[in-house]
Amino acid sequence: MAQRASDTADIRVTSRFKGILQSGRFAVTCELGPPQGSTIEPLIQKAETVKKFVDAANLTDCTGAMVRLSSLASSLAVMQTGLEPIMQMTLRDRNRIGMQSDLLGASALGVHNILCLYGDLPAAGNEKEAKPVYDMNTEALITTIRGMRDESVLHGGGKISVPPDFFIGAAASPVREDSEQRIDRVIRKVDAGAQFIQTQPVFDLELFGEFMDDMNSSGISGKCHIIAGMMPLRSLKMARHLREQMHGITVTDEVMARMEKADSQEQEGIGISLETIDGLKKIRGLAGIHIMTVSWEQAIPKIVEESGLTPRPVFP
Repeated sequence: MAQRASDTADIRVTSRFKGILQSGRFAVTCELGPPQGSTIEPLIQKAETVKKFVDAANLTDCTGAMVRLSSLASSLAVMQTGLEPIMQMTLRDRNRIGMQSDLLGASALGVHNILCLYGDLPAAGNEKEAKPVYDMNTEALITTIRGMRDESVLHGGGKISVPPDFFIGAAASPVREDSEQRIDRVIRKVDAGAQFIQTQPVFDLELFGEFMDDMNSSGISGKCHIIAGMMPLRSLKMARHLREQMHGITVTDEVMARMEKADSQEQEGIGISLETIDGLKKIRGLAGIHIMTVSWEQAIPKIVEESGLTPRPVFP
């Protein structure tokens, strides 16, 4: 993938992940779920398992509205292993004061990749009576982070003595909808300042190809690095849950049939992922893949190796 003019103007490359994308290499990221406890040992073990096979790892921010170790603390924990974090930040739990405070803290401690998300409603999690905040929308959060970085200003206009240096990301759902609507949903985030986009898991290559056609024809893929989500299926039950309960994820009839007929559903799930990655690598404009395994991190080395994506690039 060609280097983007908008990126070459920024000579600071404190994020290795950013440097890999800017160089045109095909990136590999994954997602790690922090523990539901005050220990980092389970997270350290996960990071050690995947660190040689991915360029960076997302640390989720109480995903599913479930109380877990914070994304910031988790990011610092995996940095101890040499794995670069992508700190997720949802709008659900903090107002603009809390978010900006956490962002300054993250930058001061060496976290430079931020993924901006809306966040699941509290009713989905284990604190159903919690009051959601949603002090701003996703585009406003992205704009705020860009202002902190590029103009040394806070959301309300206050000055920052030392600006943070963030590589800003957002999410997208490659669902089947009106092409103009699909483009608009992403371009608002890119215009706000998103530099990379991670999508929901891909199970339908034809549908994702249509999404990328929109990203290419509109010029979005030339302004922002698009990374396709991957989720290896462990069971037919998991496939049904994604298909029936998860917004923005399309699981095809073919995938459902293969999982139902499989002697080993885990092996079939990995096989489907490998075939999907092979197809994704051929799609013009795609910058990488993002693997979400849902507590199955031990599958990541196998998937990355067998898809021909090792060794990962060494980048200072």
